[in-house]
Amino acid sequence: MIKKFKNLKVTVMGLGIHGGGLGAVKYLLREGAKVTITDLKTSTQLKSVLQKIKNTKNVHFVLGQHRLDDFIGADLVLKNPAIDPNSRYLEIARKNKIPIETDIGIFFELCPCPIIGITGTKGKSTTTSLIYSILSQKSTKVFLGGNVRISVLDNLKKLTEKSISILELSSWQLEDLDSHKKSPHIALVLNLLPDHLNRHNNFQSYVDSKKIIFKYQNKNDILILNYDDPITRSFEKEAKGKVIYFGRDLNKINIPGYQKGAYFNDEQDSVYYGEKKEPILDISKIKLRGNHNLYNILAAITVAEILKIKDNDTIKAIQEFRGIEGRLEKIGDIGTLTFYNDTTATMPDAVIAAIESFSNKDKIVLIAGGQDKGLDYEGLSEIIVKKVGKLILLKGNASDKIIIGLKKVLGFKKKLEEIVKYSSIESMEEAVDRAVSCAEDWSVILLSPGAASFNLFENEFDRGNQFKKAVKRLEKNQ
Repeated sequence: MIKKFKNLKVTVMGLGIHGGGLGAVKYLLREGAKVTITDLKTSTQLKSVLQKIKNTKNVHFVLGQHRLDDFIGADLVLKNPAIDPNSRYLEIARKNKIPIETDIGIFFELCPCPIIGITGTKGKSTTTSLIYSILSQKSTKVFLGGNVRISVLDNLKKLTEKSISILELSSWQLEDLDSHKKSPHIALVLNLLPDHLNRHNNFQSYVDSKKIIFKYQNKNDILILNYDDPITRSFEKEAKGKVIYFGRDLNKINIPGYQKGAYFNDEQDSVYYGEKKEPILDISKIKLRGNHNLYNILAAITVAEILKIKDNDTIKAIQEFRGIEGRLEKIGDIGTLTFYNDTTATMPDAVIAAIESFSNKDKIVLIAGGQDKGLDYEGLSEIIVKKVGKLILLKGNASDKIIIGLKKVLGFKKKLEEIVKYSSIESMEEAVDRAVSCAEDWSVILLSPGAASFNLFENEFDRGNQFKKAVKRLEKNQ
């Protein structure tokens, strides 16, 4: 592990547009490194990020391509988590004995304070942000980073032994962490569902990557698991630290040796913790939509209780928390129509959760589809037939799979055209216009794609921003 970067020639592979690559570059420059940034994206595609480091000394740009010399002549290669570890350029660096590092690896080696790591398939960003909100009620020494578009290296110099670092960790970041043989002091696994199967060889490979979050814990560490998810529950067998569960109605479960965290009591519509007799939270006070967000809240409360946060501070933070950008984010109302941005739903199960957050009385016009990540769309097709009035499909092979799934579910009961009003839409502005044109009064227009965005948009956040712009344009024309 290289811990001193002064005068080192560092090739940063993959600047990206989410902020992680930019944070790594800024950190390396502060440490005195000489940085070459190489990215297959062009300067036009990276314009918004490049503006933040233009006219900076000791930076050289190689954009729209990778060059062999930048991987052979470097002292260190720092790769973006999204880069395939089997890239031919990384293989060349290995053959030439050039160290390969990531921002998450550097952070775990140099971080002086306890780390709370959050992973899972759904709800990572919401839970991470909620935990940060709770812990920040009474402390300025709490720092947020990771897969929430905030580089883990942004705040590294500010951390002390008394700080707490809260990190959202993706499967890719965890894979990068494996070589360091380190895991967070408190590890939280929310749930596990098939995702990123276009990157992982199979679902088991994806599950194994998530296990790294607790793989290197010791007996003094803590692993928080979702009891109601059979895969996460099974992780207890491999845990080396203390295991605490969260879930629904844990008061009705009698298993010797397991420790209760936060749980929802169905009979009383309240959240309890462990053996406490008094409830912590009345469910009616929660502003977040959907049953899936209840699990995110249970997970966050469990962390708060472990860290001995006062219940009043926890309750205040939860009641004030209104979610984060792109997660069932209410954009507003235009006439009788209500618009929701759920662009970060990049897998079918996330779309199902979004649809089910609305009642059967809500008339839903769903904008979905895009690029497939090797996922199954039959379950989503079933819920679309049951609860979605009209469907607008963006162009992409995931949309093709949704149509195939709908045909299987419908059989001869209903014509496909009664649900799928428009398909192969190539712009968000057109998608929103089409959705409005076929919406009945008092409908919900929901962007929840269930697919990747890269065929039509820069990323899922660009997709969500274009949705917001299209809605604002409609608002101005009212």
